[in-house]
Amino acid sequence: MSRVLAIDPGRKKCGLLLVELHAGIVLDGRVVDQSIVIDCIKCWRSKEYFDRIYLGNGTSSSFWQKKLRGIAPITVVEEKGTTLRARYRYWELWPPGIWLRWLPRGLIHPATNLDAVAALVLLEDHLHKKFQWPGSRDFKIWLEL
Repeated sequence: MSRVLAIDPGRKKCGLLLVELHAGIVLDGRVVDQSIVIDCIKCWRSKEYFDRIYLGNGTSSSFWQKKLRGIAPITVVEEKGTTLRARYRYWELWPPGIWLRWLPRGLIHPATNLDAVAALVLLEDHLHKKFQWPGSRDFKIWLEL
């Protein structure tokens, strides 16, 4: 199996995503405070081997490249526009309820933080492949405040 980690980096929080490439599914997705990103990645690494890290080239990317060195090979990928497109991708994965379906997707704001979905968008853009995210839309959000 080939697993990869995608990261939407930020100054205060990051979106983390663990994906099984061959099966085309998201295994786990989280939004974590920047202070616990490395701990979360090491926890995943101890349970699930991954081959590569795909890191967005936006906010604080160079900081994260240094912090992640030695964990796995890193590929820096374009992340321009992923935060905005994450909202649309969220509604593709988890369509809105019947009362909200008639509204344009751009007007509906998901009730959750989208950094993990932004990590999905940057990975899908880079690999030119769509991934399924089975399970609940209430993905884990780990914020240490």
